[in-house]
Amino acid sequence: MTDTLAPLSLPALTDALVQAARRAGADAADAMAVAGTSQSIDVRAGVLEQAERSEGVEIGLRVLIGRRQACVSASDTREGTLAAMAERAVAMAREAPEDPHLRLAEPGELSTRRDADGLDLDDPAPEPAPEALEADARAAEAAALAVAGVAQVQSASAAWGRREVHLAASNGFSGGYARTSRHTACVAISGEGTAMERDWHAESRVFQADLPEAEMIGRIAGERAVARSGARKPKTGAYPVLYDERISAGLIRHLLSAINGSSVARGSSWLRDAMGEEVLPDGMSLTENPLRQRISGSRPFDAEGLATGARVLVRDGVLESWVLDLATASKLGLPSTANAVRGVGAPPAPSVSNVTLTQGLASREDLLAEMGTGLLVTSLIGTSINPTTGDYSRGASGFWVRNGEIAWPVNECTIAGNLRDMLRRMTPANDARLHLSDQVPSLLVEGLTIAGE
Repeated sequence: MTDTLAPLSLPALTDALVQAARRAGADAADAMAVAGTSQSIDVRAGVLEQAERSEGVEIGLRVLIGRRQACVSASDTREGTLAAMAERAVAMAREAPEDPHLRLAEPGELSTRRDADGLDLDDPAPEPAPEALEADARAAEAAALAVAGVAQVQSASAAWGRREVHLAASNGFSGGYARTSRHTACVAISGEGTAMERDWHAESRVFQADLPEAEMIGRIAGERAVARSGARKPKTGAYPVLYDERISAGLIRHLLSAINGSSVARGSSWLRDAMGEEVLPDGMSLTENPLRQRISGSRPFDAEGLATGARVLVRDGVLESWVLDLATASKLGLPSTANAVRGVGAPPAPSVSNVTLTQGLASREDLLAEMGTGLLVTSLIGTSINPTTGDYSRGASGFWVRNGEIAWPVNECTIAGNLRDMLRRMTPANDARLHLSDQVPSLLVEGLTIAGE
């Protein structure tokens, strides 16, 4: 073996880590290697403000000795580093507390799919030149500044990245895939001094050819910032709230956090006793599909080598499944749902990707008309969520709705309620964007408390 493994492929690198762990005394081990390349360009006031590029390989090793585990990581791939990582991890594992639920997947549980063929996650187009990214950032900034009422552009940026990951384990699993991303964003400001209002727009795609024109991104950011001019606090009271599609997925993410196996196993979830009960309105379902093509959240297998696939989390309003990895599944006496994720320096933990909430038949405008008087929320800041009770409070801004039409912009208010009640009182629009990993439409929620003036 040579003194350095840097030229080796990621499969060879992860295999070398696993073998080093076994030689050091580990009963079982898995290893992850991630190679990433990224570049980003920021423009401000027509001047190149920042240009960044990074390349590197990170490696991580998890070892198990009996029911004890330890994780180590490094960005040095020399042979001596691999041996030192393995020895350190084994020594740490021997001192770690026992967890009867720790294990690697059995060979019969492993996915037969070992790559992302057919998912279109790796754009074959060449890496864009820095000049091309700068041109996009400049175009977005210029388009925002061309909107009447825009005082300045806080930032305009364009970025590209490619990340390759490989996972190998002593149970025989070895698989990997690559993912690309292309991103353009713009933040515009209207007004001056204390009357300044900020808003933004951004687009991201797996394939560069799918990314919208930078001019459109800048124009929308500018128009949104101008629409917020003259924002003021709303009256305090109980009103319906319409979560715009831009931020509605956050509401569903609170539900996903509550059905995460880590929270459920600890008994710290406000849905810990809700399996088989209604958590969404009748007829509304929440599904997960990690195998969607050209979607940033797709993955052919999970971080423990189990096969991913489409499944139902909530069916016709009724909670049907937790989100589990092997350890949390064992704690609950259930099979894993193949939802393990991990970084190079941490053990697996459950998480979801590519969720879809049932869309409604009404447009966002229809829901505005239905709500009559209330708040359209386009931005949320801060968070105060009680994970045990589901009590919810967040800072919000958006637009006040009167007689079913947008009347004036709103800022500096707080919306509050209880998530279990909120989710049962939702009405979905039909405006979910299909290219997003989380396909969640605008959501009308009745009876929230708004604190303003």
